[in-house]
Amino acid sequence: MTAHLFDPYQLRGVTLRNRIGISPMCMYSSTDGFANDWHTVHLGARAAGGAGLIIVEATAVEARGRITPRDLGLWSDAHIAPLAQAVAFMEAHGAVPGIQLAHAGRKASCYWPWAGKSGEVPAEEGGWQTIAPSAIRFRDDYPLPHALTVDEIHEIQAAFVAGARRALTAGFRWMELHGAHGYLMHSFYSPYSNQRTDEYGGSFDNRIRFLLETAEQVRAVWPDELPLTVRISATDWLGDAGWQIEDSVELARRLKAVGVDLIDCSSSGISATAKVPTGPSYQAPLAEAVRHEAGIPTAAVGLITEPAQADAIVRDGQADVVLIARESLRDPNWPIHAAQALGHDLAPMLPPQYARSVEKR
Repeated sequence: MTAHLFDPYQLRGVTLRNRIGISPMCMYSSTDGFANDWHTVHLGARAAGGAGLIIVEATAVEARGRITPRDLGLWSDAHIAPLAQAVAFMEAHGAVPGIQLAHAGRKASCYWPWAGKSGEVPAEEGGWQTIAPSAIRFRDDYPLPHALTVDEIHEIQAAFVAGARRALTAGFRWMELHGAHGYLMHSFYSPYSNQRTDEYGGSFDNRIRFLLETAEQVRAVWPDELPLTVRISATDWLGDAGWQIEDSVELARRLKAVGVDLIDCSSSGISATAKVPTGPSYQAPLAEAVRHEAGIPTAAVGLITEPAQADAIVRDGQADVVLIARESLRDPNWPIHAAQALGHDLAPMLPPQYARSVEKR
């Protein structure tokens, strides 16, 4: 029987009430990495709106791993309690709470979107030294990163493990490692940004080592019954100069072998000059290729806005889960409205506070 958007989805010991997830989207609303009322209200509204999965925005495993000074973090035990409040609300309203652990690498220490400035935040305004596999700027107005030593690489891997332990304490039940969009993990595996000549650079095996080792170490502390997933940039859109879909298929096979359960297939972000052929569902074929050729579940993301469009991605076997991003900002109740449009039962999603009004429409 063909699966559809509103079928439940089980991965390890976790079952989503439907196959709609809210993609991790930075809110740039934290001070010193702490979650606050904004995060609880923002995330909670989407749980009440019917999503099966909500993945909290890129959450830095160390302070210098933030994209901006306003990013969320989980580099200390003090960050746990404010996140736990949001987790409890999401779970109480039927959504599986997920988190994306991240390190921005060479794209860190930059201004937030409405700062009125772009590029590098100087030290006098709270900026910091960024890091990367190689000392190559993302673009001219970004910081020049420090090239990591092997010992420093291992310290960051330990920070991911510590972040995973804290996420578990906070109550998260779905883990995503951010290996996309030009951030630290992606900058290791892409040949466009990695010019190392040691065991973390050069060959394919060496360039994927940082991500593969980190995933294996996180899997060792993340409970067997809970899913571990990875977001990748499935292509750099740079042809032979960058990472390509064939590389992603092989990477997915390797990640599956160390206990990763699903690949969240995004793309690009490693180069400011890449020509990305955007359009509705433009990244779904990437998820389809990884799903079928690597034999691992996938999530599709990218300009997915219409209910029938999202449903077709699942029905056609392109992905197991569809992640809604900006459309969920425009409409926090998108899953409920999608169920109405597609003729599905609203009961599994509707909070009792809303049921009488919504069901009578």
